[in-house]
Amino acid sequence: MMESSGGPYLNTAAVASPVGIARLLQVAFGCTTFSLVAHQGGFSAAYGTFCMFVWCFCFAVTIFIITCEFTRLHSCLSISWGNFTAAFAMLATLMSITAAVIYPLYFAQFGCYSISCKVRDFRIAASVFAGLMFIAYAVEVFLTRAKPGQVTNYMATVSGLLKIVQAFVACIIFGALVNDSQYTNYVATQWCVAVYGFCFVVTVVVVAFNVTGRTAMLRCPFERFVVIYTFMAVLMYVSAAVIWPVFCFDSKYGSPWRPYQCSQGKCPWDSQLVIAIFTYVNLVLYIVDLAYSQRIRFVSHP
Repeated sequence: MMESSGGPYLNTAAVASPVGIARLLQVAFGCTTFSLVAHQGGFSAAYGTFCMFVWCFCFAVTIFIITCEFTRLHSCLSISWGNFTAAFAMLATLMSITAAVIYPLYFAQFGCYSISCKVRDFRIAASVFAGLMFIAYAVEVFLTRAKPGQVTNYMATVSGLLKIVQAFVACIIFGALVNDSQYTNYVATQWCVAVYGFCFVVTVVVVAFNVTGRTAMLRCPFERFVVIYTFMAVLMYVSAAVIWPVFCFDSKYGSPWRPYQCSQGKCPWDSQLVIAIFTYVNLVLYIVDLAYSQRIRFVSHP
């Protein structure tokens, strides 16, 4: 004779709540986007491959999240589910807006002079749905973010969300570094690379500890570790924000203006400029993170 388990096996709120509806829209828009591109829109080179990866990756993980929450299987996983979903939503938002900008920039056009009008229409449609996909993920981040005074998962707080943005910006910096940035010319610029690498690794470790629910494994209080590390990251990024522009754009070491002989897409000066811009972006992010880290308190995940 079977006994009642005390509740339904399926969680209808996983698809009927505002967050659940946002996730269903993410799946619908993501599937539509990569289907349009794969069917007629087309893609090529590293930019197109990146966009296709983003849409497929986000689609697959969102399907996994919906399935686990609808069937309540997430309770069987040895991770902090709330931290995982909050971190992924922020990451998917950043990845999807990047793809939503890159794909129309490199592939969409209003004329039919170089491609057929049918392909053009598919590419424009894919660009529209890529934008809608980004909006759906941004809505989930907005809905699940921590409210003032609310006890919630760390990755849903401003500090936790900033960790994802910091790591994402660091990946942009790394992409520019490997694109003929000539960072090996000086020891000072190599120090900047060490700063980017160290801060990226520790930031990823902080996220990983929260997602896996292993923050209690550290000998020191995790909130103290985060604040101390964020303060160190601010100091290190300040040094990089001073050193990198000097050794790349000062006339003694580099060039304050873009060289005329530089070809489009293969100019070290362009990569150096991108690195300088995003160095300041990450510096601001770490300063804001430090300010918010003072105001939050960590609790063990449920």
